[in-house]
Amino acid sequence: MTTWFKSFRDVLAKWRRRTRAERILLLEAFLLLGVARLAVLALPFKWLAVSLGRHMHEADARISASDLHLARSVGQAICAAANYTPWESVCLPQAVAAQWMLKRRHIAGTLYLGVAKADAHPERLAAHAWLRCGNLILTGRQGHRQYTVVATFA
Repeated sequence: MTTWFKSFRDVLAKWRRRTRAERILLLEAFLLLGVARLAVLALPFKWLAVSLGRHMHEADARISASDLHLARSVGQAICAAANYTPWESVCLPQAVAAQWMLKRRHIAGTLYLGVAKADAHPERLAAHAWLRCGNLILTGRQGHRQYTVVATFA
């Protein structure tokens, strides 16, 4: 019980140190992670794909400095909020929610879906999703290079 209380106090302290803009971004990320998780679980992927952009297209790597700064903030908000969701917020809901947040801000991003042979079971495939904006990987950065891209949405 004491550990939980200390953890809660730490979260509140971090929340208070954030600016108003960061708090709004975090709340949006938290809510969209829930919607994205629900969409991944409940909708056929082809319906979800319509909201992600054009299939097998990539966004330009050239992006303005202000858009890149805002995109980085979106990625940080998604990653931070994903740590506190009571549901599982793995790579696909994170990439989907971040793509939606970028689209709302008229910033181009590319969502990648990749597969690789699973380490523990080579007969199985492991899947991963990540989001790139400019030359920056916003979500799913860890290990993304080991996956073969099978689809992109921009």
